[in-house]
Amino acid sequence: MSLTSHASLDSRKRWWALIVLCLGVLMIVLDTTIVNVALPSIRQDLGFSETSLVWVVNAYMLTFGGFLLLGGRLGDIYGHRTVFLSGLVLFTLASLACGLAHSQGQLIAARAIQGIGGAVVSALPLSLIMTMFTEGAERAKAMGVYGFVCAGGGSIGLLLGGMLTSALDWHWIFLVNIPIGVVVFVLCFSLLPRMRTRVQDRRLDVAGAITVTASLMLAVYAIVNGNEAGWSSTQTLGLLGVAAVLLMVFLIIEARVAVPLMPFSIFRIRSMNIGNGVAVLWAMGMFTWFFMSALYMQLVLGLAPMQVGLAFLPANIIMAVFSLGLSAMLVTRFGVRKPLGAGLALATVGLALFALAPVDGDVMTHVLPSMILLGLGGGLAFNPLLMATMSEVPPSEAGLASGLANTAFVMGGSLGLAILASVSAARTHTLLVAGASQAEALTGGYHVAFLVGAAAVGTGAVIGCIFLRNSTAAASRASNATSIPAAAND
Repeated sequence: MSLTSHASLDSRKRWWALIVLCLGVLMIVLDTTIVNVALPSIRQDLGFSETSLVWVVNAYMLTFGGFLLLGGRLGDIYGHRTVFLSGLVLFTLASLACGLAHSQGQLIAARAIQGIGGAVVSALPLSLIMTMFTEGAERAKAMGVYGFVCAGGGSIGLLLGGMLTSALDWHWIFLVNIPIGVVVFVLCFSLLPRMRTRVQDRRLDVAGAITVTASLMLAVYAIVNGNEAGWSSTQTLGLLGVAAVLLMVFLIIEARVAVPLMPFSIFRIRSMNIGNGVAVLWAMGMFTWFFMSALYMQLVLGLAPMQVGLAFLPANIIMAVFSLGLSAMLVTRFGVRKPLGAGLALATVGLALFALAPVDGDVMTHVLPSMILLGLGGGLAFNPLLMATMSEVPPSEAGLASGLANTAFVMGGSLGLAILASVSAARTHTLLVAGASQAEALTGGYHVAFLVGAAAVGTGAVIGCIFLRNSTAAASRASNATSIPAAAND
């Protein structure tokens, strides 16, 4: 097995390719939050009920979570560049369909297709970065840029969604993707190198692809509807049971098929397993921060959606400063463990501070300090976590590992948010029964969620610091693992 050389890809072109690649990723990240601001307008225009409106979000999450793993493996088989561009085209066309939708069915169907495209686009950037940047310091900087886009894009989506919905209408939150998608496609086509692994057999494990995708989709559906249907309900337990059975069938298929979709050898990579475990715990805290703090600011403090978006800006700016340089320097100097541990520790304190925010709080006193700490934590931790997770992955499995990393973060965040939202709602109900006001009850519920989220992130910090291998040459180790001796056309 070998990978194409990027010797002909000069340094400047590599960085331009990274910027364009991250612009495509940003378009996907924005889409996860930009829709939330426009939901009231969508409901009024298309006549959604409270229960059916959730499908505008769930249809996307279902296919997005379900196709991440498959998208990553398709990149290994058919070429990371080719599959990435294919996903970008699908996402852009589905965005056009969403923007032109004039019925509930059209919008939900288009959102489901958009989720497939988004999953393919999201699953491959890490593998592309690994192949474009093989020198340790450069790779750390590139990972920092990617980390900033992933960590800060959601907050930008809130701002952009509010602006487009207020100035124009909800259709434009989707239509704005069209020119961006076209520009990104053209630039990626010319800038991204033609790289793919030489594999002995390019047959797709169709049975494995169907079973694991169906398993992930059912699990996502059960999780996102767990609070509404009830965690002990027949629907939730039945769906999770079927998902578990399909996962077992998938594992049996993988053990017997000649060309497996997911070679079991990938789970021998210690750093990837530990990194994904830490990612699950961190995602629980980060999803809790993003959604619960937004609810606290809107429902308790009475801020408008645009003001909520602005409140997240300090964290985004701090993450930008760290992700776009300082984090890479720290990884090169201290290895992955110290920056990761310090970042997750700061994020833990930031979440714990949110658990002290009172009913009559204000942004400057009770929100801004937490946002600063979470921005520092995210900026410090994201880069070393990505480096640790991907550092020992061979090039033939880079796409699969990238898909697994994204799946771990999405599933961990979705499951964590669903569970913590349930815990928060239970605490709110208890306080209401005890005679607390609506604002006091909501705040009490959010406090519990923030504390549990802080505990999850703190646990991730301990696991990462104890079990991840540390080296100031962590990036160089990754570089050696993906040395690229031969050429092949994509």
